[in-house]
Amino acid sequence: MIGYVTIGTNDLPRAAAFYDALLGELGAKRTMESDGFIAWAVDPRRPGLCLARPYDKKPASVGNGVMVALVARNRAKVDTLHRKALQLGGTDEGAPGPRGEGFYAGYFRDLDGNKLNFFCTE
Repeated sequence: MIGYVTIGTNDLPRAAAFYDALLGELGAKRTMESDGFIAWAVDPRRPGLCLARPYDKKPASVGNGVMVALVARNRAKVDTLHRKALQLGGTDEGAPGPRGEGFYAGYFRDLDGNKLNFFCTE
């Protein structure tokens, strides 16, 4: 049902470099791009992630309670991607580990403070 998720940034070039490196680990590539946004997807017919300067020209801010969850194929990939996010300057919001029966996730914030996670179900 989800087509794509958009998160805001105040520094598109800096954030784009972060997501190019991080989402490239999932095999994602830029699928759309303009002066105000960039979208990535593994397959353009599947859900993607979009990074944008706010349309209303006001500063981007982090939504309280908002989080984007990105699927990984297994626990090792969750660990690798979480570590990569931190190496790229993201901050830890919860180390990778089990979060209930059959759910494994690692949480982080990107360079703009947006909260995301990588997860797998096993």
